[in-house]
Amino acid sequence: MVRRSSRLSRSQDFERVYRAGRSVANKYLVLYYFRQSGTAAEGVGRPSRVGFSVSRRLGSAVERNRLKRALREAYRLNEHMIRGNFDFVLIARAPLPELLDKGGLAAVEEKLAEVFGKASLLAPREERTSLQ
Repeated sequence: MVRRSSRLSRSQDFERVYRAGRSVANKYLVLYYFRQSGTAAEGVGRPSRVGFSVSRRLGSAVERNRLKRALREAYRLNEHMIRGNFDFVLIARAPLPELLDKGGLAAVEEKLAEVFGKASLLAPREERTSLQ
C-alpha cells in the first residue's frame, strides 16, 4: 500500500489540485497534478502525494473500495517511475471496473502508466533504472 504520509487526505488538498493543477485523461482514468511549492520550512523535497476518487456511480462501497485498493497498489508498484514533488489525484472512470475484472491489476498498471506518460510525468529511463 501507499504510505499514509504519501496520500492526500484533506479535502482542501484535493481542491487545490483540482483548481490550480492540470489534467490529462484516458478512457479509464483522469489524472490531476499540481507541483508542490514552498520554502524548506513548508516541506520542499517531500515525496509526491496521491489521492484517489471513485464516484458512487461506479458501484457499491465494496466495489469502490476494491477499485481504490487496485489503484493504490498500481501506483505503489510504479511510484519509482514517476517524477517527484507533485500532488496527484486519480479519478476512476466508468470502464475501470470492467478493466479490473478482465485484465486484473496488470491492466490497471498499464493504464495508470499511460496517463502519467501523457502528462510527461514519467522519470527518464536512466533515473528509473537507478531507483529499482
